Amino acid sequence: MEELIVNIVTPYGEIFSGEVKSVTLPGVEGEFGVLKGHSDMLSLLKTGVIEIERINNEKDLVAINWGYAEVRFSQVDILADGAVAIGGKNENEISNAISNAKKLLEDATSDKVAISSVVSKIEISAKGKL
Repeated sequence: MEELIVNIVTPYGEIFSGEVKSVTLPGVEGEFGVLKGHSDMLSLLKTGVIEIERINNEKDLVAINWGYAEVRFSQVDILADGAVAIGGKNENEISNAISNAKKLLEDATSDKVAISSVVSKIEISAKGKL
């Protein structure tokens, strides 16, 4: 069964590409989820976290500063100005990724409440990976 294909690209290269069950995006008008079969749309993305649910039910997080998402029936293409994949195999790698994501978010916005909310979400999800 073909799933939803998600591609996340920055000016510096590809961050993620693969088949997934779903993706949740930080749209400027609110967070929204996408499953295969979603209607076509183009959305501006704000500072936040992209949540990816893989076919094996694992979750990946990618922090972005801002970007655009093009949603089609079976594919989502995301162009982000800056992005940090949150992950790793050990606590040190995950801690470094969280630090890099926090720096990216702080450079993107001065809204301390938004930054705290996103960093909290990242930390809670990352702890589940250890």
